[in-house]
Amino acid sequence: MPAPAIPLARWADRQLRLLAEETGSPRIAALDGATLVGERGSNGGYLINGRVSAGLGGSRLMPTRDGGWFALTLIRAEDRELLPALFLGEALDTGDNDAIAAAVARHDCADLVARGRLLGLPVASADEVPASPPVEVMARGPRRQRVAGHRPLAIDLSAIWAGPLAGHLLWLAGAEVVKVESRTRPDLIRRDDPATFDLINQGKASIVVDFASDGEKAALVALIRRADFVIESSRVRALRQLGIDADALVRETPGLVWLSVTGHGATGEAAMWTGIGNDCAVAGGLARALADAGGEIGYVGDAIADPLTGITAARAAWRAWRGGEAQRIGFAMSAIVARALDEERAFDAATLTAELRGWAAAVGRPFPQVPRRPLLAEVRAPGADTARILPAPARC
Repeated sequence: MPAPAIPLARWADRQLRLLAEETGSPRIAALDGATLVGERGSNGGYLINGRVSAGLGGSRLMPTRDGGWFALTLIRAEDRELLPALFLGEALDTGDNDAIAAAVARHDCADLVARGRLLGLPVASADEVPASPPVEVMARGPRRQRVAGHRPLAIDLSAIWAGPLAGHLLWLAGAEVVKVESRTRPDLIRRDDPATFDLINQGKASIVVDFASDGEKAALVALIRRADFVIESSRVRALRQLGIDADALVRETPGLVWLSVTGHGATGEAAMWTGIGNDCAVAGGLARALADAGGEIGYVGDAIADPLTGITAARAAWRAWRGGEAQRIGFAMSAIVARALDEERAFDAATLTAELRGWAAAVGRPFPQVPRRPLLAEVRAPGADTARILPAPARC
């Protein structure tokens, strides 16, 4: 029996077709939505796991006392340390997923989501409404008139999947992209998922920065002032702790397009919430849509909010850059999933329902397989280009 289609892959494909037209890039025209949303699961040999996320199973959907469904992602040891507070001091083995599920069943869903977000945990309800718009212009600055043939420069401060994918798509469109990593905390997937890392970071120059060094941070800000794009996925407090004021840089730097990739929104209370691809998809309504269509709730695809957001961010970035006005644009992954779901229903509700039913029926089967994309350029070692790109004082 063939593997099921990944629901919303057709939406991703339509966005890629539009991006290819807008950029004129034959390399983007050669992509397809099924590949971008499915290549990590395909390359990793993932299974469709139902209420447990694909891959390492770091996210789980669990029933709550009031009949809701609570998504909890635990991929960091420090998150498990917060579980007693999430459950109001209940004693439990934080390494036992069954014990965690039993604790979830003793609480109401909305209470768990509210407490989890205050604690900084990646959590969601299958029945929530996204708190932010999918795409939001947060700040504007002066225009920049670019000379013909100008090659845009993108500074990629983001990590994991959504932001780096946006940078990858900009690179495929012709931009020069510089990947920035912390000297002490490199991008985790460089180590944990090198196959995906290589695909979405190929061709990018690599620099490392010691964010404890005022000199190195100043050099990075100077580099940003020369850029056309900046991509980051930090929470507001974390960005400020790095000594970077995104809004001020946009207001001061002609033509700078700043992309802020977030779980649930870049302004207001939602800007403080943690969100990761799987739980953001649940918050966007995709798990509930699966249950409504197929009778069983579960995760759809592999952290699908990430690739959908990466494509959305690349499209918005290119349009803003072509317009010339400096802008800071916020992206809420949960709301992007909700928008994609609404648009796909409007486009072809019958096919979407059939795809959701097929996915619900495929629990335990291998993830859909897609051909592995060949690398088109070198994957640079961490910091390989620091000396070339950053001025000398930053390296002292």
